[in-house]
Amino acid sequence: MAVVLDLINNPRPRHPEKAHRPDQAIARKPDWIRVKAPVSPGYMNTRAIVRENKLVTVCEEAGCPNIGECWEKKHATFMIMGDTCTRACAFCNVKTGLPGALDAAEPEHVAEATAKLGLSHVVITSVDRDDLADGGAEHFARTITAIRARCPGTTIEILTPDFLRKDGALRVVVEAKPDVFNHNLETVPSLYLKVRPGARYFHSLRLLQQVKEIDPTMFTKSGIMVGLGEERNEVMQVMDDMRAAQIDFLTVGQYLQPTRKHHEVARFVTPDEFKSYETVAYAKGFLMVSASPLTRSSHHAGEDFARLKAARLAAQTAR
Repeated sequence: MAVVLDLINNPRPRHPEKAHRPDQAIARKPDWIRVKAPVSPGYMNTRAIVRENKLVTVCEEAGCPNIGECWEKKHATFMIMGDTCTRACAFCNVKTGLPGALDAAEPEHVAEATAKLGLSHVVITSVDRDDLADGGAEHFARTITAIRARCPGTTIEILTPDFLRKDGALRVVVEAKPDVFNHNLETVPSLYLKVRPGARYFHSLRLLQQVKEIDPTMFTKSGIMVGLGEERNEVMQVMDDMRAAQIDFLTVGQYLQPTRKHHEVARFVTPDEFKSYETVAYAKGFLMVSASPLTRSSHHAGEDFARLKAARLAAQTAR
């Protein structure tokens, strides 16, 4: 009955490419992953500002478990270039399909919302736009420029697609001078064909390495999910690959299954295991590590950016 009602209210499935996949059982979450429903006045105020400026947030589209905590503090991650992605990753809850045209006014709307929320640090992400000649690079650059003009004291973190087969796109974004360039590897190489079939592990790794080649002073960041079926030694290898690419900041979080049509949770990684990953990552040379069941790319991004800058300064002073 739920499926029938969903089709009545929404004739086009959110994930048409997954519609014919067999249902996967959704495992019961352990106590350490449970969060409260978002109902605070701060949350409602943030939601009103997002709606007023006709913006999309990854917080909502990806079903982030931290939305109540972040929006209560007026921290939102804006998702530019629409709500429809051209990729069909097995883990992601963002709608898939053919996106519409870019909104030329969107950069200004994002800048206005950043000002209204009083953000000292803003995170901008996007859907994948393989349909665009530059993958949306110029739109990212225009958004960064608009925020700089409207909120000169705000630091900017971007979480980009991989710009696969989009020559010159990366340079356009880096030369717009965000403070942090984030692109998530998401999982270990052996799971890419199953979990992230539209992407290429070594291309994503090389993308992050190229950021440092274009601007050695720019902070780089990447993240993975665990609980998808990876082995511990594979996670260790990803850490080594990231450090070889001079990535500064690593995030590690628990994968949570959005629907029965998405990739199943292979297991729930314990808090002690996350602590172990954090300890090993720091030993491998990352300036900043966030590893916990509820860690997400932009969770506590502002506080973490301050710690990241302090860690770089301490490392430079110690030389």
